[in-house]
Amino acid sequence: MPTKSNIEWTEVTWNPVTGCTKISQGCKHCYAERMAKRLTAMGAERYRNGFEVTLHPDLVDLPRRWRQPRVVFVNSMSDLFHDDVPLAYIQRVFATMRDCPHHTFQILTKRSDRLAQFAPLLQWPANVWMGVSVEDARVRHRIADLQATPAQVRFLSLEPMIGPLDDLPLQGIHWVIVGGESGPRARPMQKEWVRSVLRQCRVAKVPFFFKQWGGVRKDLTGRALNGRTYDEMPRIVQPA
Repeated sequence: MPTKSNIEWTEVTWNPVTGCTKISQGCKHCYAERMAKRLTAMGAERYRNGFEVTLHPDLVDLPRRWRQPRVVFVNSMSDLFHDDVPLAYIQRVFATMRDCPHHTFQILTKRSDRLAQFAPLLQWPANVWMGVSVEDARVRHRIADLQATPAQVRFLSLEPMIGPLDDLPLQGIHWVIVGGESGPRARPMQKEWVRSVLRQCRVAKVPFFFKQWGGVRKDLTGRALNGRTYDEMPRIVQPA
């Protein structure tokens, strides 16, 4: 069975890869690393290697067994485009997504250079949404790499947002998610940073999803912005 997700913009998670390594400031307080440590301490077999990159070939075909259509976050506990994940393995994951058109698959990466390198070698069915994480202006280049991919839905995850992101290039972007950092030692997110992104999305007519303010207790800070919640999704809807 898939793992039901508490992430507001998806339904379930599917992890044919677990583990990762840090490559930018957005990784500093990685939630997946914290979760992997807990799972390792609990003796979970999938995390016998801790947070080292680990392939799980027996899980690659799992979505083929799900009859009910689902919105699936791919590799919530890793990065599919990590250097330690072979191209042939990524192609197997994409083949499963292609063969399951009744599901919608959401992929996020910080390794946009590898995404750009492999994009021509992958099949891009309409039910695959491809996104990049952009935590601050230092990694804006990831957006250009994403824009060059042939994915029919391209999205930005500005989370954890740790700096202002003005004048975002939103051409060819179909969705923007914004969220603050949560958990121990969470770095604060400024309200004006969020409002700036919202204004940019309105001008560009890009759906805007505000996930959370974050903080040590995200359940207390909530996810209201301007007195309301923003749960907008891409206008490109996949057939059931």
